[in-house]
Formats: sequence, C-alpha cells, structure tokens
Amino acid sequence: MESMTGKEATDLGTTIRVWRERLSPSDVGLPVGRTRRAAGLRREELAERAGVSVDYVVRLEQGRATAPSGQVVAALARALRLTGTEREHLHRMAGLAPPDDGPVPDRLPPGVHRVLNRLGDVAVAVFTAHWQLLWWNPGWAALLGDPEATPPRLRNLARSRFPVGSGDARVSSWPVLVANHDDSDLAIASDLRRATGRFPHDARLAELVRELTEGSPRFARLWASGTVAAHREDRKTVEHPRVGPVEIDCDVLTDGDSELKIVILSAAPGTEAGARFRDALTVEDLESRGAPRE
Repeated sequence: MESMTGKEATDLGTTIRVWRERLSPSDVGLPVGRTRRAAGLRREELAERAGVSVDYVVRLEQGRATAPSGQVVAALARALRLTGTEREHLHRMAGLAPPDDGPVPDRLPPGVHRVLNRLGDVAVAVFTAHWQLLWWNPGWAALLGDPEATPPRLRNLARSRFPVGSGDARVSSWPVLVANHDDSDLAIASDLRRATGRFPHDARLAELVRELTEGSPRFARLWASGTVAAHREDRKTVEHPRVGPVEIDCDVLTDGDSELKIVILSAAPGTEAGARFRDALTVEDLESRGAPRE
C-alpha cells in the first residue's frame, strides 16, 4: 500500500483508496484467493459492500467525483470499517457535517454562558439544534416577554411557527412580525432537515418532525421540498405592548459541533428603532431579572 504525501494526504479519492487497500478480504468475511494481486479490497468488493456502482468508486478514487451525498459517505464509512474519528474526517473531506450518534446537545458551555451574560445591551437566547429554547438573557425577556411562564416543551420556535392542535407553543409573549414570512418559515423547516442529518438518532428531533409533518400542512409542504440549509439572519418587528413596534435584526450564530444556536436581536443605533429597542430593554429593572434556563 502506497503512503500519502503532500496534497494527496487531504485528497478524498486518495484517502478512500488507502482505506480500501488497508482492509484484507478476511477483515470483511471474504475468502482470500490465490489469484489476488493486492492485499486490500478490490474496488468491486467495496462497491458491493457500499451499495454503489464500481464506476462510481473509480470516479471517486480518481478525483472525478468529489461531492458524494451523505448517504453514500455513510455507506462507504461502514464498508471501509472506519473508526468514529475517520468517519468524521471522511464526511468533512466530502464537504459534509458528520452525523452524531448521540442526542441533540442541550448543555450550554460555561465559557459561552459567561460571554452571553455580558451582552447586556442586546436580547440573546440560545436554542438547541431542534429549536428548543434553552437559555435567555434579561434583554430577551424585556423585549419579547419572559418565557418562564411557558411550559418547557412549548418553548420551541418550530412549534411556535407551525402550531399544531391546541398547544400554545411560543417563545415570545407578544406578536413578532417577520419581514419575509415565507422565506423565514422555509429557513426553519430546512434547518430542521439539516439537524436530522446531523443528529439522525435523536428521538426528540424525530418526534418533532413527525408532529409537525402530520399536524401542520404548511410545514409538510416545506418539508417535502427537501431543502437543506442553516437559518442565519432575519428582519423582524416586535409589537411591544409598552414602547410600540420595534424593528430588529435577528442574527443566528452556531456554537460548533453542538449546533447550539445563539440568537441575537439588535437594532441599529441612532435610529427610531434603536431608541425603541433601548426603551424596551430598560422598561423594567433588568438587573433584578434572572436569566432562567430550562
């Protein structure tokens, strides 16, 4: 088996070939014939185990196919008997986020928590990968209403956006108007689809998608489009009961592999929206408010 050097060490095709050649037929339960000229698996043997064509394996190894789907990458990882770290590496070389065998993370790292607590002049909340509200700061409670009164299960943005049955799911106590409602709804649905690829074994995420698909015709239509994307930014108007309508920018940051979504609401300084935003955050004594978490 040849070693990888230079650029080849980061080449998808070369890496697949090296992993194929390091496996012996006996490793995967195949007989070792006398006519074999190489110790590793043949391309046709890898193709059969992965459920793809031999031609596709050839094109992958020759660098003529460079963007395999997540399903193909997962099949190749199983066929090549990769370790967890190697599987993640294969996904990343294919330009894909590696799936996680565990549940959707719902722990806010202490360092991130400390940083967020210092953002006193903006409204900030943290959501899990399936849009469950996990934490919020006093500014969020002042601008949108305190989510503490909402049962934890109903503090979910997807359930709030696509209501099902009589459940009063919400992450805001008063109306929030979205500048482009269709695009925003599609962003939520496509981000959930992305999460299912990232956390394919999370029961809560699967149940949420089932619930929304069966109970919300609008979500079902958006889900059927198959769009996969991350929700990054939006423009909204909060109908605040004391200061009136507040136009805000909504930006979504992601906390690495945990896929926690840090949602930051702000308004441009020096504008009427900025003044109303500041007034909304100072209507009550923010220092006396807690920053509860689920």
